[in-house]
Amino acid sequence: MNYLKYLVEEIHTTVMATVDNNGLPVTCAIDIMDYDESGLYFLTAKGKNLYERLKQKGYVALTGMKGSDTLSCASVSVSGKVKEVGSEPLNMLFEKNSYMKEIYPTKESRKALTVFRIYEGTGEWFDLSKKPIERASFTFGNGQEINEGYEISDNCVGCKACETVCPQGCIDFGAVPAKIIQNNCLHCGNCMTVCPHNAIIKRG
Repeated sequence: MNYLKYLVEEIHTTVMATVDNNGLPVTCAIDIMDYDESGLYFLTAKGKNLYERLKQKGYVALTGMKGSDTLSCASVSVSGKVKEVGSEPLNMLFEKNSYMKEIYPTKESRKALTVFRIYEGTGEWFDLSKKPIERASFTFGNGQEINEGYEISDNCVGCKACETVCPQGCIDFGAVPAKIIQNNCLHCGNCMTVCPHNAIIKRG
């Protein structure tokens, strides 16, 4: 699945987080307007505080969701490095996102705008509409994947204590040591808490 394409075409509006000069998180709603094989594109006005945070910190995190309620939602989260690419892509972004012409109707009004590209990062797909849930991680640009969640070590004896507390039933006991099916795991940590043999370890 092309997660960047899904984020742009199916979700589009995201909540983006940056960090201010005091090291505090700040969020805002940002439309992700285009993508390519190695990044995501959005725009903002140079007079906004967001512009200053983007230029100073060079890093963003964002999440977008699609669905009518929690149990029908799919989400894409991305974090990565960001850089300004300037006004050159503006015409293309306005053509692909024609509603922007209502917000900035003239060429003169668009002079305040500039385009940013998230060019290197990691992301996660999370789908609560599936039974069991479905998750996947991905990278783009030169982003380095970070394996999160839990895994079962060779200390496992197959006692199945973890099976009783796994909300998604995503532990495979077809062999010993047992195996966590990572694409269905909630990362809740219940399994590690109850394991009597300390066989479950946290990744990442």
